[in-house]
Amino acid sequence: MDASQPVSPPVASPTSMDADGLLRFIDGKWDAEIVPQLVEYIRIPNKSPMFDAEWASHGHMDRAVELMRAWASAQSITGLALEIVQLPGRTPLIFIEIPATDGQAGEDCVLLYGHLDKQPEMTGWDAGLGPWEPVIIGDRLYGRGGADDGYAIFGSLTAIESLQQQGVPHARCVVLIEACEESGSYDLPAYVDHLAARIGKPSLVVCLDSGCGNYEQLWCTTSLRGLAGGNLTVRVLTEGVHSGDASGVVPSSFRLVRQLLSRIEDEVSGRILIEALHVEVPADRLQQAGTVAQVLGSDVYDKFPLAAGVMPMADDLTELVLNRTWRPALSVTGVDGIPPLASAGNVLRPYTSFKLSLRLPPTLDGKIAGDLLRDVLERDPPNGAQVTLELEKASSGWNAPAMAPWLERAIDTASHEFFGRPAMYMGEGGTIPFMGMLGEKFPSAQFMITGVLGPHSNAHGPNEFLHIPMGKRVTASVARVLAEHHAASLRGETSGGAAVAGAGQQGEHGCC
Repeated sequence: MDASQPVSPPVASPTSMDADGLLRFIDGKWDAEIVPQLVEYIRIPNKSPMFDAEWASHGHMDRAVELMRAWASAQSITGLALEIVQLPGRTPLIFIEIPATDGQAGEDCVLLYGHLDKQPEMTGWDAGLGPWEPVIIGDRLYGRGGADDGYAIFGSLTAIESLQQQGVPHARCVVLIEACEESGSYDLPAYVDHLAARIGKPSLVVCLDSGCGNYEQLWCTTSLRGLAGGNLTVRVLTEGVHSGDASGVVPSSFRLVRQLLSRIEDEVSGRILIEALHVEVPADRLQQAGTVAQVLGSDVYDKFPLAAGVMPMADDLTELVLNRTWRPALSVTGVDGIPPLASAGNVLRPYTSFKLSLRLPPTLDGKIAGDLLRDVLERDPPNGAQVTLELEKASSGWNAPAMAPWLERAIDTASHEFFGRPAMYMGEGGTIPFMGMLGEKFPSAQFMITGVLGPHSNAHGPNEFLHIPMGKRVTASVARVLAEHHAASLRGETSGGAAVAGAGQQGEHGCC
């Protein structure tokens, strides 16, 4: 469907862009429209398919799509065309095309990406807060999904509209908003292939699903870790038995799980023991990690709600940055087979299941890592126990290509204009499977990966929030980069990504 077609304003150059006026327009748009829309979006429990198997019949995903469709279609953006695409058996996708302001056709474009599905509720929300209860306290909008990353469609389109308001030109833009990112984007490759002719060959990819080290600078993500994991189950009995009768004879399933995890991780240091899961960190990423540590200081770990007396895993701040960006790390994120304390009797339990989340270095192949993890855990089971690893996730990470000079200048200009400080570059510990896929499909594309998930924003956890001023300034920064991208293309400094046949699939299921 097509939105209304307003008359295009006179075309201006990016150097004539009124940065203060642009930020005023964006501030007003956020206050009057975007924040109220996000409030309604947060109320929708549109959990990703991995966490809601009946998502289609529940209808929450359709409600979220309709909310975004209605708002996007009402925007005063010249030539905006929006379509809800849904392939059989797959989650829906919002596909938006906006023509270049100078009327030029062709395959080159800017691809702007976000997602609308959410992580599950999680426990531990503070009194008065909840995943589906939007609450604004000061600059923070609390609730699930506003920052991760429901704001993406609103920020992307507002950035484009702000340029058109001033007559600043931009290239053809394609906006993709998917609905299964938190389940590993397993539907997205099919859509990218299905829409390949309409997408074209992006020379710039903008993703608003990442993090920031503070709220005082523009942060760009240079790498993302991969993810391998699933459900490890150790079974020793067909049913529970009296622990006084069986303990000392029947091995404890929990103790056997501990043995198996010790094959993977040093329980004292937390270092992953499988050497094949480590990679050599590139020299430029080592340098960036050192800069991040210097700028953030103790905020590298202070941003986490550490319990009283708990110390980080290393004293060296640079090592901590590298630990969360380039080194493998294991977390146990769920457990089954263990009753809650109030109903736990003197019973030797028949099995123990752990949900494992193994973060992988950005350049490590996710599928190889997943296969290796399964082999290490399932071979030679202790005491002959029944050991299985149901592999749910096997996603590769991503390491950004070298940044073109025009993009580096544009990002730093944006940070100085809208934050008053230089831009920062940092790897992220999470996973965005779409980035690896696009990196393979469009190897010549440049990437601006940024976001609003900063200190204490707690994506996926309790008390998740969107820092509203950060959202506004990231939106303005995207506008500046879009303007500079167009200027660079006129100078011949950009080139469309050379397409590779087939989008491929990033492992089985990964998640951010």
